[in-house]
Formats: sequence, C-alpha cells, structure tokens
Amino acid sequence: MHTLEDVDKNKLPKHVAVIMDGNGRWAKQRGKLRVFGHQNGVEAVRKTVENCAKLQIGFLTLYAFSTENWNRPKIEVETLMKLLVASLRKELDTLNKNNIQLNAIGNINSLPPKAQKELAEVISKTSKNTGMTLTLALSYGSREEIKTAVREISLKVKNNIISPENIDEAVINTHLYTHFLPDVDLLIRTSGEHRISNFLLWQIAYAELYFIDVFWPDFSEHHLVEAILNYQNRERRFGKTSEQLN
Repeated sequence: MHTLEDVDKNKLPKHVAVIMDGNGRWAKQRGKLRVFGHQNGVEAVRKTVENCAKLQIGFLTLYAFSTENWNRPKIEVETLMKLLVASLRKELDTLNKNNIQLNAIGNINSLPPKAQKELAEVISKTSKNTGMTLTLALSYGSREEIKTAVREISLKVKNNIISPENIDEAVINTHLYTHFLPDVDLLIRTSGEHRISNFLLWQIAYAELYFIDVFWPDFSEHHLVEAILNYQNRERRFGKTSEQLN
C-alpha cells in the first residue's frame, strides 16, 4: 500500500480540488441517519487537509456545500451548518499548527449568521499563515459564479470601465470567486459518481479528473496518494502533442 513517501515531490499538483461525496450513502449502509455520515466525513476532511499539507501542496479546495444542497431536508441542512461551525472552531489550532490559511468561496452571505461569523474569525486568525491555502466551497455553484462575473463585467463595460475588446481570460478570472487561486490541476471525486456537479467549471478546463469508488468517510491517506500517483503518471499536453512536450 502506497504512502506519502511514495509521492514524487517534484511533480506535485499545485491545486487539488475534491468533491467529497457519499456521506449519506455511507451512513445508510450502516443503518444510520445521513447526519451520521456527515459527522464521520469531518475526520476524512481533517486527514486529507493534514496529508496535503505534509506533501506541501499549495492549494486544496473542498466542495463542502453546494447551492443545490439547500434543497435537502431542513434538518440535514441545519445539522450541516452546526457541524460547519463546530468544525471551524475545533480545527483552528490544527490549521495554525500546519501553517494553513483558510479561505471560502460561494454565496457566503446565504449562510446562517453564526456560520458566517465563525468562518470570518477563522479566516482572519489564519490569514498570516504562509503554507497551504485551504478553500471551502460553501453555498457554491459554478454557474452562479460565472453568472455573477458576467454581470459585474457587463456593468463595468456599461460604465466604460472595461472595453469589450479587452475582455480576455485574465479579466474573467479576476471576477470569479476563485480570483486568488490558480487553475485546478487535479480534481478528485469520491463515491463512484462520474460527474462534476456544478463545481469549478471554468477552473477545471485542463484539470486531470480522478474518480474513486469510495465513500468520503472512508477516504484515507492511501486513496489520496493513489490519486496523486495517478496524476503524476499522466501526460499533461494542454493542447500540444507529445512530441512538442519532449
């Protein structure tokens, strides 16, 4: 079984993004409520964050709560928000110990006031950390993100702040929630589902996609290493030919 020591530190993905899927089904297999799965998924988050920090990966983005997740049963949503607050409070020392800076993307204003307050506090108290940047996607939807960017750019064009002919990828990037992040190099999705689910659609244009048939609470160091080793064995051509790269 591979460990962190087997990873080539010279070929690391700069930005890893994870769709943490399968908490509910993991709980259902055990005859438990979905909430039980979310509670156990927190431990997988902690291990993944710490392992990525040990590997010195620069950026890790976790899909924690989508805009569509608001449509789930009220009790599940309320529990997820309480779990978010409790986890942020509990993990502050771990983040600082590992020199991790916390950020968040999405419609943060739609979160409950208590969650917004806790999130802002942890972001502030980790802002001077210089190691890995951990970004939580909360109340996040990529289509909404792109729609918001288009509106902001359109308004600037209307007010003669930006000329239409000057709109390029760089301009679009600066208006996305992720303007402070590089493009994703490796996207991991757990639970065996093979879809993107409205996550970082612009940012994963050239990402390597890795789907694993393991529910999120069972995602371990071994699974992370396997994903990164798989990434390191791929040829990333960005539209070029193998001959051009060589």
